[in-house]
Amino acid sequence: MQENNGTSGSASSRGHGRVAWSVFGVACFMLGMSFAAVPLYEMFCRVTGFGGTPMVAAAAPENRGERIMRVLFDANVGPGLNWTFEPEVGSIRILNGETATVFYKVTNRSNQPQTGIATFNVTPNQFGGFFNKISCFCFTEQTLQPGESMDMPVVFFLDPALEKEETLRRMHSVTLSYTFMTVKNPSPLAAVSSDNKPRL
Repeated sequence: MQENNGTSGSASSRGHGRVAWSVFGVACFMLGMSFAAVPLYEMFCRVTGFGGTPMVAAAAPENRGERIMRVLFDANVGPGLNWTFEPEVGSIRILNGETATVFYKVTNRSNQPQTGIATFNVTPNQFGGFFNKISCFCFTEQTLQPGESMDMPVVFFLDPALEKEETLRRMHSVTLSYTFMTVKNPSPLAAVSSDNKPRL
C-alpha cells in the first residue's frame, strides 16, 4: 500500500505541474494579447469608423451630395503638457463630398521642449464611418521648443453616402475633436523633425 501511495503522489505532483504550466502559458498568452489589442483595436476603428473614429481616404469622391453639414472643431490638452491648442475657426459649413482644410494652432508655453501626440474622434459616433480624413497630424509625435508655435492642417470630407443613412437623416452637425497627450519618452525622430517645422 505504501508503494502505491508513493506512485500516486508522484503522478499527482506531475499532474499539478502540468496544470500550473498550462495556467502560466495561458496567462502569458492573454498578457501578450492585451498589448496587441491596442493597435489591433485602433486599426479596426480606422477601417470601420467604429467608436467615432474618422476614416482615412486618399482623395475626395467625384460625386457631391445634396446636404450641407455643419462641422464643429474641438481641441483639448491632456495633463502634463503645457500647451495651448485651438482650431482657427469654431465651425464651418460644407457640402457632403467637398474637401475642406482647417488649421489647428498649438503653442508650447513651457520653458523646455515638450513632445505630444494627438488622438481624435468624431461625435455623434454614427458619423465615424462617413468622416474621411485625407491628411492630418494625428498619431504623429510633435516636439515643440519653448515658446514655439505651429499651424497644423486637417484635410477632410464627408462621404455623400451618409445621406442614405437613416440614423443620420435628422443630424445636421458633427464635431471633430482632437486631444494632445504628453509623450514622456519621445522618439529621436520627433526631436529631429521639429527643426524643419514652420515657426510662427
